[in-house]
Amino acid sequence: MASSATPLVEPAIAVPQPTKGKKPPYPFYLGGLAATIAASITHPLDLTKVRLQASGEKRMLESMRKTIRTAGVRGLFDGITGTWLRQMSYSLCRFWAYDESKKILGAGPDSPPWLLAGAGVMAGSIAGVVGNPGEVRLQGDFAKPPEKRFNYKHCFDALFRIVREEGASSLLRGVGPNVIRSVLMNSSQLASYDFFKSQLLKTKYFKDNAACHFTASFAAGTVATTICSPADVLKSRIMNASGPGSSSTLNVIRASFANDGPMFMFKGWVPSWTRLQPTTILIFLTLEQLRRIVDWQRGTL
Repeated sequence: MASSATPLVEPAIAVPQPTKGKKPPYPFYLGGLAATIAASITHPLDLTKVRLQASGEKRMLESMRKTIRTAGVRGLFDGITGTWLRQMSYSLCRFWAYDESKKILGAGPDSPPWLLAGAGVMAGSIAGVVGNPGEVRLQGDFAKPPEKRFNYKHCFDALFRIVREEGASSLLRGVGPNVIRSVLMNSSQLASYDFFKSQLLKTKYFKDNAACHFTASFAAGTVATTICSPADVLKSRIMNASGPGSSSTLNVIRASFANDGPMFMFKGWVPSWTRLQPTTILIFLTLEQLRRIVDWQRGTL
C-alpha cells in the first residue's frame, strides 16, 4: 500500500517590523532663533511704539515717515542688536526651560491645561531672571533729545557701559516685575499654544500644518493678552501714580477699583492685542518651520 507523503511546511520566518521610535528632542536654541526672526520682522513697529510713548506723538505712520526722513530706512532698525540680545537670552531660555519643565512634570500633548501652565510658570521664573540684563535701553535712547542720549553703539556696548557707570547690580534692576510678567506670559502663551494645537489636531478639520499652527497661535496670543493685561495696567498705574497715598500699591489698586470698577484692568486691551498677536503668530509659525527643517535633515519628516 502506497503511503501518501505529507508535505513539509517550512516555518515562517518572522520579518522584524521597523518600530517607530520616539523623536529625539529638537535643538534647544530653536525657540530663541524663531523669536529672533519674528522680533526682527516686527522691530520697526515696536521701535515706533517706544518712540511714540517717549515723544508724546500719536500718529504711527507719521512717526515712521519722520524716522525715514531723518535717519533713512536703517533708522527703523535702531536698537536691533538689543532686540537680538533679549531674544537670544530671554526667549531662548524660556523655550528651553519650558520643554525641560514639561519633562519634569511629565506633561505631554494631551496633558491638561493646568499642567502645561505649570511648566510655563517654571520656565517664566527662570527666563525672567536670565533675560533681565537684555532689557537694555537701546530703543528708547533714540527718542530722547540729543543731549540726553546715552548713544550706545550696540547691545554689548550698552551692557559694558551700564555695568561700568551704574554697577553690575543695575543689570538686575526691575527683575521683580519682569519675572512676574514672564511667568504670566509663558504660562499663558506657550501653554495655551500647546493646548490649542493638540485640541485642533483631534478634530477632522486640521492637520499638523501651517493652518493649524496659525489658528493655535492666534488663540494663544489672545489668551496671553488677556492674562497679561491686568499686570500691565497695574504696573503702569503704580509707576505713574502721584498725590496722597500714591506710594502704596494697595491704595493705587483700591482707588482704581473705586473710580473705574474691576474692568479697569483690561483698559488698553485692544492695542496690547494688536501688538502681541503678530509677534505670537510669527514666533510659532517660524518655530514649526524650523522644526520641519530639523526633521527633514534627520530624515524623519
